[in-house]
Amino acid sequence: MSSALDVVTCGEAMALFAARETGTLEACSQYERMTAGAELNVAIGLARLGHRVGYLSRVGNDALGRFLLDALDRESIDRSHVTVDAAFPTGLMFKTRNDDGSDPQIEYFRRGSAASRLSVVDFDAAWCLGARHLHLTGISPAISDSARELTMRLAREARAAGKTVSFDPNLRLRLWPSKAEMIDTLHAIAASSDIVLPGLSEGQLLTGRSTPEDIAAFYLDLGAKIVVVKLGATGAYYATRWESGLVEAIPVAQVVDTVGAGDGFAVGIISGLLDGLPIALAVERACAIGARVVQYVGDCEGLPTREQLETMLLRHV
Repeated sequence: MSSALDVVTCGEAMALFAARETGTLEACSQYERMTAGAELNVAIGLARLGHRVGYLSRVGNDALGRFLLDALDRESIDRSHVTVDAAFPTGLMFKTRNDDGSDPQIEYFRRGSAASRLSVVDFDAAWCLGARHLHLTGISPAISDSARELTMRLAREARAAGKTVSFDPNLRLRLWPSKAEMIDTLHAIAASSDIVLPGLSEGQLLTGRSTPEDIAAFYLDLGAKIVVVKLGATGAYYATRWESGLVEAIPVAQVVDTVGAGDGFAVGIISGLLDGLPIALAVERACAIGARVVQYVGDCEGLPTREQLETMLLRHV
């Protein structure tokens, strides 16, 4: 499997304990265990659409680590490069359940996790560069200096090898020592990426520019070939050197859980481009998957199979 991968991604898989009832975390007494992690969400989404995906990470030698390994197996994701670390634990997080469509309250327990020990030692060039595409986010370089070094090497090596690279800034301000260091690091990764996927507010913070058009122009000047700016309920703006446009969002009657929508969006872009779709149609697919994800509790529970995606797109048309 590893010799014929479509996509490799690298990041921290976490166990998610999602509240079964509304209210604060301290008031909740019942939780459901699920998987979490931006890059893991993307890996799962791409695997469900039939792409061959490899995942690079570290988990602890504990029950939560085994739970995550089992989840990777169920989704048919190549986990040959997920290291089980006996010295450090698997990260976990808690999330509230909201009925009003607002962002949930989340508390993370990831300091000193096994994944924070990711480093260039985990880089296997033959495996990582054997895939057609590499997907990265801005979370991995934030969890530790060694993980940052690995992320930046992955981006450089993949770009040099002629692979396509996608990058979702996915800002986590609390994980960075300073805003300036975050911006410098994420710009360096974006400069080694073909596809950059910021949200509007992320792009504004990172570039100092206010409009989707100006944000896209910033990243195109930095070296990206495609920039897609996520606009939430408005849809998404895309731009290349030769074309640009706005794709409207798919209306959603009730937003159940906002977390994971951006990862689902990335799944749509990556899978669409791997399938050879024009960028406008890839963005349409991304908007459809993002709309589906927010209708399910959990970070990846709404990620569709190929059949479910086609049904949703036909219904929308």
